[in-house]
Amino acid sequence: MAIAVKVSGLMLDPLTNMPIVILKSDDGDRILPIWVGPFEAQAIAMKRDNLVPPRPMTHDLLAAALQTLQAAIEKVVITDLKENTFYAVIHVRSAGGPITLDSRPSDAIALALRAESPIFVEPQVFDKSAAGSGERKPEESAERLKNWFESVDPEDFSKYHM
Repeated sequence: MAIAVKVSGLMLDPLTNMPIVILKSDDGDRILPIWVGPFEAQAIAMKRDNLVPPRPMTHDLLAAALQTLQAAIEKVVITDLKENTFYAVIHVRSAGGPITLDSRPSDAIALALRAESPIFVEPQVFDKSAAGSGERKPEESAERLKNWFESVDPEDFSKYHM
């Protein structure tokens, strides 16, 4: 069963300067970092900070289009991690019935935030992410990752600036 998560933070990878979205399980036991592109990070940061652009951005446009079509985003699910690439699905409810849309997790997250829809992660995604290169047991890597995120200064989560 998929695990409910929230966007816990957005920060820059200190090595690559790439944005990272930090997803944390509702129970606080699991953390999932997802490296995203700068434009997607900007879309997530703008919604997180309640900033309204003068013109709709792509995620705003899609959310408005769905609303106009009387469709609603029920949830987004991060479904898999293969070869360092995350996969997601957007679940939409429409008059014609349920629809699933393949998506990049960053776009799915940005859209879910706009629609105030829940975000879920399949358990195996946490396991694959924690396993990393496979040098350690998944539980050891998960614990190491959790310890690293717990030791990060909360100020680091606000280091992503547009």
